Amino acid sequence: MSEAGCPWPHLAGLMQDGAHILPVRVYYEDTDFSARVYHASYLRFLERGRTEILRAVEVAQSDLHAEMGGLAFVVRKMNIDFLGAAVMDDVLTVVTRSKEMRGASMTLEQEVRRGDEVLVRADVMVAAVRDGRAVRIPDNLRAALSAGLEASS
Repeated sequence: MSEAGCPWPHLAGLMQDGAHILPVRVYYEDTDFSARVYHASYLRFLERGRTEILRAVEVAQSDLHAEMGGLAFVVRKMNIDFLGAAVMDDVLTVVTRSKEMRGASMTLEQEVRRGDEVLVRADVMVAAVRDGRAVRIPDNLRAALSAGLEASS
């Protein structure tokens, strides 16, 4: 379903200044015994950001998989800095932007913020694969995400 036809378009976040901004609320299930967000929960928040930036440029991962012979993106490498801690009921924003495009991979720069405070910063390299083998990122997706690279420069 296109964003225009979606009854809740804000759930997918929005593009702003070459970056995708996704709001995320912290729930009890995201926290650990210290009542702070468990480190692995940030990985889920970042994954949602990567999924929604694709949706924002009108490329749903499920469509890529179904229409392009099983094409999928897999995380190849992640560098992550945990700089602060969120707690239950915080409203966070996941900021995702294209950083680098290559033949079969792209690197995304991501942050999880509470207001202006950066809690987590990550560089995530994802690879396009089909049947377990690296494949070139489709030209339409490359063009859409490269526009984000240019807008953030």
